[in-house]
Amino acid sequence: GRLTVETRVVELRADNLPEHPDARDGEFVRVSISDTGVGMDPETLSHVFEPFYTTKETGKGTGLGLSTVFGIVKQHEGWIAVTSRVGEGSRFEVFLPLAGRAGEEKEKEKAQESDAALRGTETILLVEDDAPVRSITSLTLSRHGYKVIEATDAVDARGIWKEPGVKIDLLLTDMVMPGGVSGWELVQGLQKELPNLKSVYLSGYSVDALDHGEDLFEGFNFLAKPFQTKALLKTIRARFEGKRPETAAQGASVGP
Repeated sequence: GRLTVETRVVELRADNLPEHPDARDGEFVRVSISDTGVGMDPETLSHVFEPFYTTKETGKGTGLGLSTVFGIVKQHEGWIAVTSRVGEGSRFEVFLPLAGRAGEEKEKEKAQESDAALRGTETILLVEDDAPVRSITSLTLSRHGYKVIEATDAVDARGIWKEPGVKIDLLLTDMVMPGGVSGWELVQGLQKELPNLKSVYLSGYSVDALDHGEDLFEGFNFLAKPFQTKALLKTIRARFEGKRPETAAQGASVGP
C-alpha cells in the first residue's frame, strides 16, 4: 500500500467551502493524509472520531487515537474532513487556520516594541582596546540612539573626559587594558569627580578572576565577552534605569 502526506495553503470562500459543518471562509493550512488500505464503510465512518470506538479486536486498539486528534484540531479552531470507500482506502484532511501572516505581524510588533525599549539618547564613553570589539559595540549603540565617544585605553578616556563641554552619562569599559590602568581604576578615578557616574564593565575573564572585593551583577554592570547585541542593550538600559538583578556574582568593584 501507499501512505501519502501533503500540505498546502488553501483559501476558502463561500463558493468553495468543503461540505463540513465547521468549514468557513479564510486561509487555512490543509494537511492531507491518504492511504490505499481497506477503507471504511459508511457505518464505521460515522463513528470514526468517537472515543473508545474501534474496529480492532480486543486488546489491539483503544479507540482514542482519532478522538484525541479531533480534540487537538478542534482546540486550534480547525476541523477534519474524512472520505473513505471500502477497498479503496481513506483520506483525512486536517484544516488549521493560517497563523503565519498574523503571527509574523505580531512578532514584528513585539520586536519593534522590544527594540524601542532598548533604545536611548544618553552619551556613553566606550573604552575598549580591541578595535573590532570597539567598532561593533559603538555601531550597535549608535544605531539604537546613543551618542558614543570612543577611547582606546584609560589614558585616552581621561583625556576625553577633560575636554570642555563633554558630558558622559555612562562609562562602558573593558576591565583589563594595556597601559597599566584597569577599567576598575579608571572608574574609581572618574567617580571621584562625578560620584554618580554609572559604569558597565566588559571582560573576557570570568567573574571569579576579577577580584576587587565587591559585587558584579551580570546584566547590570558587567558583561562577559563575547556578548550578544541584545544582552548589551538590555544591560545598558538596566544600568540607566537602576534595575539590578536580585542575584549577584562576586567580582570586581562597581561603584554607583
